[in-house]
Amino acid sequence: MLIPLVLTVADEDKVYLVPIAQRIKKLGFNIYATQGTSRFLSKKGIANTMIKKLHEGRPNIADAIKNKELHLVINTPVGRESKYDDSYIRIMAIQHKIPYITSLAAAKASIEGIESVIKTKSSPKSIQDYHRRFQ
Repeated sequence: MLIPLVLTVADEDKVYLVPIAQRIKKLGFNIYATQGTSRFLSKKGIANTMIKKLHEGRPNIADAIKNKELHLVINTPVGRESKYDDSYIRIMAIQHKIPYITSLAAAKASIEGIESVIKTKSSPKSIQDYHRRFQ
């Protein structure tokens, strides 16, 4: 089963997106992407499904979040022009307990963590768990 996630990335971040998106696909994620990000990924040969932003009609990202169709949101803020969409997506993700990542550095680190867990077949631990271990 493919794990669904959404990518909606600011234009200035797209140049850094390709290696991250390739790793995401290799891990078995099904990429949903907003229009600009979807076009960019398609041009780079990375399969994805386009999903609408809130102001573009329905079904959209908010619907997918409410329907539990997404398991991860990677959304690098665009600025004032998309402030409403970015804020609403973040609120929806938090309300529905869906991990929400706002930078490609954090996305890369998260993907590396997922790769490590898969490779070592280990379970992630909280910082508190590590702290208890050394008391």
